[in-house]
Amino acid sequence: MLKNLFTLFGLALALAACTQQNTQETEETFADDVSAALADGGKIDLANLQWTREPAGYEVKGDTVLVTTAPHTDLWQRTYYHFQNDNAPVLQMKTRQKFFSFVVKTDFTQSHQRFDQCGIVMYLDSENWLKGSVEFENEEFQHLGSVATNNGYSDWATTAISAEVKTMWYRFSRREDDYCIECSTNGTDFSQMRICHMYAGADEISFGIYACSPEESSFTAVFTDMKITECMWKAHDGQQPDE
Repeated sequence: MLKNLFTLFGLALALAACTQQNTQETEETFADDVSAALADGGKIDLANLQWTREPAGYEVKGDTVLVTTAPHTDLWQRTYYHFQNDNAPVLQMKTRQKFFSFVVKTDFTQSHQRFDQCGIVMYLDSENWLKGSVEFENEEFQHLGSVATNNGYSDWATTAISAEVKTMWYRFSRREDDYCIECSTNGTDFSQMRICHMYAGADEISFGIYACSPEESSFTAVFTDMKITECMWKAHDGQQPDE
């Protein structure tokens, strides 16, 4: 029996050592795109970004990404419409950094059909994601809005803006597992669109850009001026957290 106990003890030590080694290897081999960008003055290496579903067509030229949408592509989960759409193309980077901001300029001059859209996204899985964009409505107005999807249910918060607006900057900021989306028409002065908590967004996340055409449409969205900065969403300076 004593021999068996020593054998079991030896196996347990070996398993623990193996687990520790695998953890160390995972930490050493994890390529954190935000850390790399911050070390390079905020510049994003577009070659490192990964597609979650490729679009109908795309092109990367210098610091510009062009995405051509396919018809009937979208992100939505259940609420109100009672359908689940999970086929929009998403181009993302990954990070474990808990405090940072991501900025991108979008040009949607070619959008022309209802719900044509492009913007920023944090896509964790089909039932947990966050996006902000301008969605075409008609020749008079369009919807500037955002969607937070937690545990398989989406919401949609919008405001109407002029259809003459054809470009928009977005700033996506993270403070641990809370997130903020802001927008700007000039790339300098940003206004808050949404603050939200993401239940699945406490550790490693993926985020970036997306474009889609939920109806019978296709257009080319243009993304430029992408950069990573320190977190521009500062800590709240009013009421203190409850203990």
